[in-house]
Amino acid sequence: MHFNTIKLAIAGFAALSTFSAQATELVKNGGFEQVSGIGQFNHTVTVSDWSSNGYNFVFAAGSADTTGSVGSYGALTLWGANNGGNNPLAASHNGGNFIAADGAFEVSPIQQTINGLVVGQKYTVNFEWAAAQQSGFDGATTEQWLVNLGNSAATQQSTAVYHNPSHSSSGWMKESMTFTAAGTSQILSFLAVGTPEGKPPFSLLDGVSMTSAVPEPGSWAMLFAGLGMVGFMARRRRQGNAA
Repeated sequence: MHFNTIKLAIAGFAALSTFSAQATELVKNGGFEQVSGIGQFNHTVTVSDWSSNGYNFVFAAGSADTTGSVGSYGALTLWGANNGGNNPLAASHNGGNFIAADGAFEVSPIQQTINGLVVGQKYTVNFEWAAAQQSGFDGATTEQWLVNLGNSAATQQSTAVYHNPSHSSSGWMKESMTFTAAGTSQILSFLAVGTPEGKPPFSLLDGVSMTSAVPEPGSWAMLFAGLGMVGFMARRRRQGNAA
């Protein structure tokens, strides 16, 4: 292969690299590591880039069934192997801190304003979640997350409902949802929904990420231009050899 053809091939691969690089992360502090402490949202602690007024908590890794978290009604722990629960509370794949939200008491979304969106562009939201029950209570519960980009009920999506036995928790489950931006700045929100009240059902959240579901128009142009140049030079080389 001629040297110029090699250079153009490299250009084509560079275009492919640009294609991948356009998947810019839009969520800040998606792992909930940037916090002022361990405790209840907007009561005892603040979580950088996120807000909530509900009965929602930050837990450190390994603390949910040991030292727990502290809120407006005192210390709170979740059932796990270390406090007599039916099974261990598994660590999230993301690791580190995670959020636990009561889905039946003082319910309020956990949210972040996402900027730099392109109207009509599709975006993929990835996260992992689990289900648990507050320790000290008995009875089966259900847990679920409602997720939205914006404030339209028509765009809201949900995870499956998890049916949680008494004194138990689930493993961590990975979710992926696609939304279409209706504005250049919109609120990404997670609302815990659970039953019944008084058995406290908690939905857990970690590893939130949001990227473009398809590349930006400029990336498509560079990709096709680079590949087109490679194809053109390959045809010229074949024609030259045939002559």
